[in-house]
Amino acid sequence: MGKTSVCKKKAMMTRRETKTLTADNAGLECAVKVLASGGLVAFPTETVYGLGADARNDRAVAGVFAAKGRPDFNPLIVHVASVEAALQIGVFDHSALLLAEAFWPGPLTLVLPLRDGHGIASLVTAGLSTVALRVPAHPVAHTLLAAFDGPLAAPSANPSGRISPTTATHVATGLSGQIDAILDGGPCPVGLESSIVGGAPLALLRPGGLCTEDIEKIAGPLSKAGSGIAAPGQLASHYAPGASVRLNANHAHPGELLLGFGPMQSDLNLSITGDLTEAAAKLFDHLHTLDARDAPIAVAPIPDCGLGRAINDRLRRAAAPRRAEAE
Repeated sequence: MGKTSVCKKKAMMTRRETKTLTADNAGLECAVKVLASGGLVAFPTETVYGLGADARNDRAVAGVFAAKGRPDFNPLIVHVASVEAALQIGVFDHSALLLAEAFWPGPLTLVLPLRDGHGIASLVTAGLSTVALRVPAHPVAHTLLAAFDGPLAAPSANPSGRISPTTATHVATGLSGQIDAILDGGPCPVGLESSIVGGAPLALLRPGGLCTEDIEKIAGPLSKAGSGIAAPGQLASHYAPGASVRLNANHAHPGELLLGFGPMQSDLNLSITGDLTEAAAKLFDHLHTLDARDAPIAVAPIPDCGLGRAINDRLRRAAAPRRAEAE
């Protein structure tokens, strides 16, 4: 699938012709046209690639759920270009404003009450009275949102429950033929989805690319999330490769591939030096690479501090019984 900067009319058929667009002016113009027509465009953020659709368009948002095979009780994150745009959609209290001022643009999602007249399609919020909002920091995402001049509903651009994509190639492998375009902005630098906070009292709904300790410096201690689905990324089985995953492994069993951390012999290593930032950036890419080798994956212990909490959250969900197995 070659790159193109020429925007072609979207084919109206069940299986779509997926174009890969360069992140130049022509590619961005094409992406905006596809989105404005109700199409689906994968685009890079600093965390992972998102699958974007006009968050005000019910049919477009329904297309996101269909392309991913995502359950409709699982809400989507709405990406906007600025705090000012977010204020038109959600109701911010003092703590939310402080967090937005401190960490936007960046890998933080705020779950807030919907504002009257918000205009967001009901599928986006899964019927909840709240909305998940984020202002991404990636320059391609920012330029796309500014040019589109509207909110984009954008979960990770992968089949539901599978490994999140951090490159355009990952997106194409999982969703080619299901979406209209992939805007290739290179690898995602953070490599983990955004941290999500919300509720009253304020709770950590999902650990992610922003350390919990940094959030608490601004907002104070965070509560634990409840048992219901209030935000994306809370399903027990998620972020999973096709192969089985065994955690806290100091060595590989026969037939397994070892994903290492720190100085050790392994098939791939998240960070030889034990750097959690490096490990976060490499996690999903290394899982994609090992999964392609069609063998069980063993993962070395990861310190449960800083970004390690988010890495371990993703690994626990990747290793959990799959939804089909649990039924």
